[in-house]
Amino acid sequence: MSPVSRLRELAGLFAKLGLIAFGGPAAHIAMLEDEVVARRNWMTRQHFLDLVGATNLIPGPNSTEMMMHIGYERAGWKGLIVAGGSFIIPAVTLTALAAWFYVAYGSLPTVAPFLVGIKPAVLIIILGALWRLGKNAIKGWRLAVIAFLVAAGVLAGQSEIVCLLAGGVAGMLWLRSHGDTSDTAERWVPMLFLRPGTSQVLAATVAVTATVSLWKLGWFFLKVGFVLYGSGYVLIAFLEGGLVQELGWITQAQLLDAVAIGQFTPGPVLSTATFIGFLIEGIPGAVVATLGIFLPAFLLVGMLNPLIPALRSSVWVSTFLDAVNASAVALMAAVSIEIGLQVLIDPVSIAVALIAAVAVFRYRIGSVWIVLGGGFLGFVLSLVATSI
Repeated sequence: MSPVSRLRELAGLFAKLGLIAFGGPAAHIAMLEDEVVARRNWMTRQHFLDLVGATNLIPGPNSTEMMMHIGYERAGWKGLIVAGGSFIIPAVTLTALAAWFYVAYGSLPTVAPFLVGIKPAVLIIILGALWRLGKNAIKGWRLAVIAFLVAAGVLAGQSEIVCLLAGGVAGMLWLRSHGDTSDTAERWVPMLFLRPGTSQVLAATVAVTATVSLWKLGWFFLKVGFVLYGSGYVLIAFLEGGLVQELGWITQAQLLDAVAIGQFTPGPVLSTATFIGFLIEGIPGAVVATLGIFLPAFLLVGMLNPLIPALRSSVWVSTFLDAVNASAVALMAAVSIEIGLQVLIDPVSIAVALIAAVAVFRYRIGSVWIVLGGGFLGFVLSLVATSI
């Protein structure tokens, strides 16, 4: 396949995912695994897990960074840009349209009936990927114990990145204590690999100012993009503390509406930045805020991806990655439990989930059709339920 054909293939796949990828990072990664591993066989499931584990250790939107990793694997830097851009553009376009509607009419369009079906469908997609990835990641009882403890920590309210790093380090030490512990230079590689950087310093927000310039707006979101660890929900804390409390650029109500749009639209939750940028400075503000929050991800993935094979070849780092992969699957399991408790609360959602489970586990229908079918089925069943 020619380089141009590969770029077209990447653009088509990730634009499609950008239009139907509801449900947050775990759901996005599940859909991606279904497309690139199960259906297209672009890479092994083990390598996909390595990318997931490594991505969880850097700041930024993890699922979007996974899209970029796949693009880099297929077509280098051009593939990274095409894959990342194709996944992001549909989400930020829909978010910008919602922001225009919000500014023009003072309210948001109603999408709840469709989400009633989309959410349980996405939950089943996550469970399907969890089953496939778990079989590769949980290679023994020690990794199973690590995964259980990581999931328990997340469900108990501990930081996702802290649990992930703790699982990786504990698993590395535990597994290597039963293997080769020769005193080589590789012993020190994990310590270098684990350093998260000076996020505490970079997280400081800009000074209060009466005028919101595009430079200041872009600089604020650029810093957030470089230090945002964990799920997209962590973004809310950054924005509330910086834009609402300190800078006063938006109100609390506007922030909540922006977060709601980030949840309702497909693709990365960080498209919330597009909505906020539009509220502050119109279309230029939306463009600057979007570039600011996503640019770090492109740079970080481009620097990290070439290092992953070398890291896997190291005895200590390979063991660390095995433990991180098991921990990443545990994070997906914890997210599945949390989503299930929030979503499976009425007959309509349960019915959609059961139908989606048959489609995923029995007939292996693609995630695109599961999402679209779940949305349509949820809409129909909601109408039936309200008419009874």
